[in-house]
Amino acid sequence: MASTLKSLSTFSNKNLSGVADRKFAIVVAEWNSEVTERLYNGAYSTLLHAGVREENIIRKDVPGSFELSLGAQYMAQWKDIDAVICLGCVIKGETPHFDFICQAVAHGITEVGLKYNKPVVFGVITTLNLEQALDRAGGKHGNKGDEAAATAIKMLNF
Repeated sequence: MASTLKSLSTFSNKNLSGVADRKFAIVVAEWNSEVTERLYNGAYSTLLHAGVREENIIRKDVPGSFELSLGAQYMAQWKDIDAVICLGCVIKGETPHFDFICQAVAHGITEVGLKYNKPVVFGVITTLNLEQALDRAGGKHGNKGDEAAATAIKMLNF
């Protein structure tokens, strides 16, 4: 979906219903909270708009994006959780740390979904700077949190 010419949160509303009784966990990284709180607000709003009841949305915080995989696994183990949404932000610095974290998080989140056979969604922004992250957390490129919630719903309706 990435494009410099459109909002990245332009997604089809097809299949964004029938989830009122489904239970969602949203795991949010505390690191870069200026960005991750916006992602959370987007995901939460999208779930509510789709008819998910407030009591069926559980938020859990982890220290940083690296910890999202284990946090997702903890939540995916819950039998009554239908989908897990992982929200984080990794901003490139001056060292290769960025590459290692991004690779580990992407792999870990994928593994949790496959292990528990339920949607575990990658809602992690990986950017070169804070401005790019904010542009993707409710700015000119939409909100990756919205997209992550829509993805979770669509996968439950698959």
